[in-house]
Amino acid sequence: MEPQLLCCEGDRPAIRRAYRDSNLLTDRVLRALLRAEYKYQPAPNYFKCVQREIAPYMRRIVATWMLEVCEEQKCEEEVFPLAMNYMDRFLSVEPSKKNHLQLLGAACMFLASKLKETIPLTAEKLCIYTDNSITSSQLLQMELLILNKLKWDLASVTPLDFIDHFLSQLAVRRESRPVLRKHAHTFVALCATDVKFIASPPSMVAAGSIVAAVEGLQMRVVGSAEVSQKLTEQLAQIIRSDPDCLRACQEQIEALLETSLRQAQQQHAVTIETKTMGEGQGLSATPTDVRDVNI
Repeated sequence: MEPQLLCCEGDRPAIRRAYRDSNLLTDRVLRALLRAEYKYQPAPNYFKCVQREIAPYMRRIVATWMLEVCEEQKCEEEVFPLAMNYMDRFLSVEPSKKNHLQLLGAACMFLASKLKETIPLTAEKLCIYTDNSITSSQLLQMELLILNKLKWDLASVTPLDFIDHFLSQLAVRRESRPVLRKHAHTFVALCATDVKFIASPPSMVAAGSIVAAVEGLQMRVVGSAEVSQKLTEQLAQIIRSDPDCLRACQEQIEALLETSLRQAQQQHAVTIETKTMGEGQGLSATPTDVRDVNI
């Protein structure tokens, strides 16, 4: 296996992370987020109205690859949802070729990491993650094109911006908040890979993720099903939505999780079989083979 194709160096230095500032968890900031979130929403119908070559399944494959890169590089949790927001907003206004989709994803991660990371991802490392199918020059050119199409407005509101605001207002035990936050963040990342959630406001995805996390933890963090129902009603009131809409979003998230777990089990079985059959044949070490998108 060629060393330059390996994407698992894990050589990023230890990075000091900033503490969460509780002074920002105010109603004024939350209201500002709720007002601004619609400004950064992509067009939900861009596959039909803008794109001719790119299909939803292609976005899913590239999004999964992007998530694995962010996880392997231990990026800030905000990087992946922000990168997906850039990608969807770009695809909402610019017809693109399917053989440019991985380049677009890499450039969106490049921009998001610059905005959120202390030490951003490098162009060279992102090229390695594409098995060197793109060059640093192409990445920088795509970066400029994205900035132009997004009018240099990169301060997007994502579901993660709402999580701590919601947790601070809910009747959840303080010691239970870290595990609840962790599960909610996982759901947010999962939603970013699925096209069904493009049309959902970030606040709805965040609220649905928290409710799904509470349900998934079997109410250990809140105590009972009645309290869980009150959480749903309270969150719906905060985001000015109907509780039934929030429950529908929660159910979509839970269904997505179930599908993802089933696919992961199938992929694990296929991977084991592939390793057994292809041992010593120089298989690609790219986290997800996005070349399946035909790019």
